[in-house]
Amino acid sequence: MEYTLEKTIGEMVAADYRIAQVFKNHKIDFCCKGNRSIEEVAKKNGIDADKLLTEIDEVQRQTTNENTDFKSWPLDLLADYIEKKHHRYVEDRIPVLKQYLNKLSKVHGKLHPELLKIEEHFNASAGELSMHMKKEELLLFPWIRKMIKAEQQNQSLDRPHFGTVKNPIAMMMQEHENEGERFRQIAELSHDYKPPSDACSTYRVTFSLLKEFEEDLHRHIHLENNILFPQAELLEQKFIS
Repeated sequence: MEYTLEKTIGEMVAADYRIAQVFKNHKIDFCCKGNRSIEEVAKKNGIDADKLLTEIDEVQRQTTNENTDFKSWPLDLLADYIEKKHHRYVEDRIPVLKQYLNKLSKVHGKLHPELLKIEEHFNASAGELSMHMKKEELLLFPWIRKMIKAEQQNQSLDRPHFGTVKNPIAMMMQEHENEGERFRQIAELSHDYKPPSDACSTYRVTFSLLKEFEEDLHRHIHLENNILFPQAELLEQKFIS
């Protein structure tokens, strides 16, 4: 795929997820803020735009089996994938991380007070993410599946009670931004998940799990913000007279 300085970074990662690593290396948010161009993020982060494009080109030249073309998936399949892979991952990891962070705060909180703030941010994120995922599972995803079915059967659809799919999508994207910001703070407090020299094994495992959780969240948000949501808005246009 050929890129220009005007192409949004979300579109670029949607076309080839390997490119995400380039943006991660430069601490550029490609999921919550994926609607920016290479030119914009380069200027904001003080990076040469041509250097970014060169790094992207190098990544694309590498062969890999880990480049699923999610853009080609039917929207109902993508929604199922997000729910079964990413939602379940979040549900499974939250109680584990809450337990570990609580233990660390009690044992190491005096010497490392940043742990108390990390625990506070994670607990807030856990609560918000749980509600967020339920709204997707009970409201947004069922409507997307309903639109897909109507399209396949060449049927018309009445407007949903929320007016347009853009309304819940706007809410979900704002909540994504909120959680992205929380994890930016967690990453900063943890020095990008680097445990201190006196860290015990539980400390190291917890930071490793937090980093994994953030990476999964980034991919999760990317799939929704940059692929599922825009395509759902386009699909809705077919039913608007």
